[in-house]
Amino acid sequence: MTPDTLFSLHGKTALVTGGATGIGRMAATGLMMAGAHVLIASRKEDACIAVAQELNAMDAPGSVEGFAGDVSTEAGIDALAKATTERTGKLHILMNNAGITWGAPMGQFPHHAWEKVMNVNVAGLFHLTQALLPTLIATATPEDPARVVNVGSVMGEAALGDGAYSYAASKAAVLHLTKIMAKELAPHHVTVNALAPGPFVSRMTAFATADEGMREKVGADVPLGRVGRDEDIAGCMQFLCGLGGSYLTGAVLPVSGGIQVMSGPNLFRSALEGKS
Repeated sequence: MTPDTLFSLHGKTALVTGGATGIGRMAATGLMMAGAHVLIASRKEDACIAVAQELNAMDAPGSVEGFAGDVSTEAGIDALAKATTERTGKLHILMNNAGITWGAPMGQFPHHAWEKVMNVNVAGLFHLTQALLPTLIATATPEDPARVVNVGSVMGEAALGDGAYSYAASKAAVLHLTKIMAKELAPHHVTVNALAPGPFVSRMTAFATADEGMREKVGADVPLGRVGRDEDIAGCMQFLCGLGGSYLTGAVLPVSGGIQVMSGPNLFRSALEGKS
């Protein structure tokens, strides 16, 4: 048993939705570095193609292919599933990363923001997995299951609203749905796990991570003292999708620097200070 066998993805094919930016791109890079052929899809086809070219220029063991894909509508999901199966006869890994957010203060949060966010972040994830399930099951074995990795958020674990109420609720739904799917798909030798990231540099978090000064301020509020790095996501994906992660399902990996275990202040510290 070597690191090469534990984390190698040679011969595997993966689909990463929303794979041109942020956490999706970090994941696609990690999968490619481990030897997988990675399909990245988003509504911006040009961006996916450009990113695929950039990643392929790294001369890594794997490869990347970019194309258009939209999980916000039923027709879009059907088209993405069809395009995926047309590009590859086998699918070993599905990463449901595509997502959107909406921010507004309490009292001003619009009703339509709930439907929009839930539709993409929860319904889109579920229905794409459902559409690609036969292709995943076809590659699965007891020794080497097919893998589904859903992207949740630490906001789905901890009571954090920060004006993104529908987003936080949608990510809580993603984490619960992950466990339901893990239970139901285990007999088909398909594992279903989730990431619950904290703050990472991405287009979605650009309002708070656009420059180094802002990132340092955000990182100062994280128990481990920094925002997430590319390798934090890449390493999780290599573990979850490699041989080393084949006996894990229904898990939520809290890639948040410890935010998920933050709590209130020590209740008795003030009273005990100064006592010997």
